[in-house]
Amino acid sequence: MEQNEVAPEQPDQAAQAEQAESVETMPSTEEMLKQAELKAQEHYDAWMYAKAEAENIRRRAQDDVSKAHKFAVERFSNELLAVRDSLEAGLAVETATVESFKSGMELTLKQLNSVFEKFSIKEINPSGEKFDAHKHQAIGMLESEQEPNTVVSVMQKGYQLHDRVLRPALVMVAKAKE
Repeated sequence: MEQNEVAPEQPDQAAQAEQAESVETMPSTEEMLKQAELKAQEHYDAWMYAKAEAENIRRRAQDDVSKAHKFAVERFSNELLAVRDSLEAGLAVETATVESFKSGMELTLKQLNSVFEKFSIKEINPSGEKFDAHKHQAIGMLESEQEPNTVVSVMQKGYQLHDRVLRPALVMVAKAKE
């Protein structure tokens, strides 16, 4: 060949490589399996992490509930300590008179009522009210001028905490005269 002659054009190898890359080829089955296994392992690891985290949250919640039950009355107990101290101080007085005892008892009762009020403990004293089986416990019936099923007398006051009855009032209920 002479120098001026140009050799017939042969496709350049770089161009062939470009064409080969532009044509999408399906990955082999082995590559697809490898990718699926990696994805499955990622999902398994994420699931195990979530499972462990859920177990930790459940355990912490159980501990919190246990502590709440154990120490729920702590504030109430601290308030009652002052009432107990007052009672003990009243008993420790050596030259007490009936009037001083009565005065000390009244002050202590005020203190106790204050604690009850602070913690929403209310007295149930249903004298003259209609009998309510949810708040009262009838221990007997008396013939009375009052309307039947009305509380005639209260033998022991009841108490409720918010809307829950702690102890029903023991009452005598009116019945119609025969």
